[in-house]
Amino acid sequence: MVIHSSIVLLLAHHQFLIIEIAFDQSFLFAAIAAVILGISKAGLKGFGFVIVSLMALAYGSKASTGVLVPLLILADIFAVITYRKDVKWMTLAKLMPSMIVGVLVGVVVGDSISLATFKYFMSVIIIVGGLLMIMVTRLPENKIPNNLLFASIMGFGAGFTTMIGNLAGAFANLYFLALRFPKNEFIGTAAYMFFFINVFKLPFHIYVWMTIDLDTMMINLWLSPFVILGFFLGFQLVKLISNSFFQKYIIVMTLLSAALLLVS
Repeated sequence: MVIHSSIVLLLAHHQFLIIEIAFDQSFLFAAIAAVILGISKAGLKGFGFVIVSLMALAYGSKASTGVLVPLLILADIFAVITYRKDVKWMTLAKLMPSMIVGVLVGVVVGDSISLATFKYFMSVIIIVGGLLMIMVTRLPENKIPNNLLFASIMGFGAGFTTMIGNLAGAFANLYFLALRFPKNEFIGTAAYMFFFINVFKLPFHIYVWMTIDLDTMMINLWLSPFVILGFFLGFQLVKLISNSFFQKYIIVMTLLSAALLLVS
């Protein structure tokens, strides 16, 4: 990956190593995506498609996944520390096995499925699922699906889509909405779930897809402050939002993201 505009000199092995960082249009797209990523990880969900699209504009569809994963993990670390008291561990126990299977299937088929096909089916699934979640939120609590089969389906979908396109947020949003989690439990449980699964994905990006290398790690270094800035901005905004507004916001943003994905 070629990066332009040299701006820093490092002394290495008695020689000056010039590290070139692109502060051009590509870096601008990536920096905006990093801020939005931080905001999203703080709790204002539903921007996954925007983040992935901006990163793809900056570095290309597949290469951008290698840039994005370490940034996701950085934001996850801030999220799990911030919301460490708001985790539903039993829910995670139901989701994680099928998510891992979904990731592994995504690793195998990731190079064979076309981006257009993936985006189309992803959009349709999310829109249908979102409409179903609107119906579920109107059901009595004893009618809400909370069994292992439902968790396994949503977990597999989240694992598969996070490996292919870093778009698992929609499945997680729909699942936690169906369970009617309060705002902080929603954010806290999602934070731990994505931290575990993003760390699990990391070796596959390094050794199988080879989308993470020293060049992408240098980009991560320069984008990290933007992620941290976004997280603290998002955390302050989340504190102002009520539980009822948060649930409506998640539904609207999930459906909007799916619609944008469908027409893109």
